[in-house]
Amino acid sequence: MFTAENWPIGANMLSFGSTTSDGTPTLEASSAIWASQLRQVKELGVDQVDPTDAWLPLAKLSDERLEEFRRVLDGEGMSLSSISMTRSSVVDVERGEQNLADAHRFIELAPSFGVTVVNTGFMQALTGKQAKAIWFWLEDGHVDDPALRDLAIERVRELGDAAASQGVQLSLEMYEDTYVGTADEAVAFVQDVDHSSVGLNPDLGNLVRLHREVEAWPEMFEKVLPHSNFWHIKNYTRDYDAATGAYTSAPMPLKYGYINYRTVIRRALELGYTGPFCCEHYGSDSLGVIAENVHYIRQVLASALAEHPA
Repeated sequence: MFTAENWPIGANMLSFGSTTSDGTPTLEASSAIWASQLRQVKELGVDQVDPTDAWLPLAKLSDERLEEFRRVLDGEGMSLSSISMTRSSVVDVERGEQNLADAHRFIELAPSFGVTVVNTGFMQALTGKQAKAIWFWLEDGHVDDPALRDLAIERVRELGDAAASQGVQLSLEMYEDTYVGTADEAVAFVQDVDHSSVGLNPDLGNLVRLHREVEAWPEMFEKVLPHSNFWHIKNYTRDYDAATGAYTSAPMPLKYGYINYRTVIRRALELGYTGPFCCEHYGSDSLGVIAENVHYIRQVLASALAEHPA
């Protein structure tokens, strides 16, 4: 079992984007660029990252470049907490089969990086309106096709078998209007998959930021935490004006937002949660906020584990 000090808690590298300052894809960038960006994380007191395919898609690196990336990690004193796929649905009508192949490759690579969980989901590319919005979640995006749900279950079960063979877990990221878009839908989907190596990523930050009615966060967490094996964790403000019907939301550090994560993390431990965390944040100094969130989680874990050692 983990302690508060060694629990896998990574910084999501999404804040660096998928290209360098001169427009070069991070995939094709020099290892010096990778090292510089990882060093910024390390300087904030965080020594683990989730590379995410929206930053550096490890599945698409040649064997030589993979070894180059390993050397960079070692050189910077860094390791991977998890591997996440972003907007790479395995039932995307155009790219689903390629995304499935990439997911298999991530699962294959995970053990060699000491990673115990690969995260995927059913969200798809941003629409034009989403890309232009101040916050992309303020515009409607992709909605999963109910007719493809059985295929989604089949492909996730296939990935679960692959994960089991590698001794790792697959996690499904909760996201609005997908097959795991509400607490009830997420639980139903993972139960229908019915695989011991497949769980949920209770990323309810994706839901509480929406300008629409959503279930109360304590009720959602109570439903999904027993099925959770990984956690993209972030927070937002959330307000609703009953007089006008207007919602507002904005990204916030974990301890200042709408969700009380001290309560939620402690409840997760009570329910047996043992998975990694991946800290995310949008806007402002995302990396700086992520680092604060990593340290916050470790303090919450230290307090909870001191009372009830695992």
